[in-house]
Amino acid sequence: NIAMAAQMTDAHRRFLQVLMSHGIMEGSEARKLHRRCCEIHKVYYAHDKLDDFISTINSHLQPLFMQIRKGMSEVDGRAHYALVNLAETEITKMASDYAENELELFRKTMDLIISSENGFASSTDILNLADQLKTKKMKKKEAEQVLKVFVEDKWLSERNGEYTLHTRCIIEMEQYILSNYQDVARKCNICHSLAIQSQVCESCGIGMHLPCVRKYFRAQTEPRCPQCNDFWSCDIP
Repeated sequence: NIAMAAQMTDAHRRFLQVLMSHGIMEGSEARKLHRRCCEIHKVYYAHDKLDDFISTINSHLQPLFMQIRKGMSEVDGRAHYALVNLAETEITKMASDYAENELELFRKTMDLIISSENGFASSTDILNLADQLKTKKMKKKEAEQVLKVFVEDKWLSERNGEYTLHTRCIIEMEQYILSNYQDVARKCNICHSLAIQSQVCESCGIGMHLPCVRKYFRAQTEPRCPQCNDFWSCDIP
């Protein structure tokens, strides 16, 4: 309810502008930005009130179908904040930035990543798709360039020739992925958000993010599945 929402100040507006220009921001950066915005505009600042500060912005973004969402890096478990467009669904919001065959390559890359065991797809496998595109075939050199752009735009992350979904992509597209990949997409058994890079229990098939695995088993002498209590056979990261 906008009438009841806390007032947007210039500190909130500055925070939103900076986040918009970044697209996504790591938690510690967001906390620094929160403090800086409050100091510049001489607005009351409390170090533990970032989420309240953001929910004020969100209440004013609601009519614009936008929202600042909090998510987690699957690599190190750190919180991230991303500005998400709720009006358009998933890949349609990428449509204004990319050609049709680039979007098709992205979709096919996403298919590979989500249906893989470890949440990664190799550049070789992705590039092999380039000349199978229905919209318009791509040369491998072109496809390499497009993948580079997807990494720069924070839709994909790359490590040693292996690609996975960027934290920004997971925050933005979580709902889309869960509803369009119902057979293969899984939620983490610990934090209940979408898990792309995860370990899976061999007995019951539940998945857990690597940072959640690390945290969950830290205190246990013998790692056992939180769901079925069988021995956890994956190496604890």
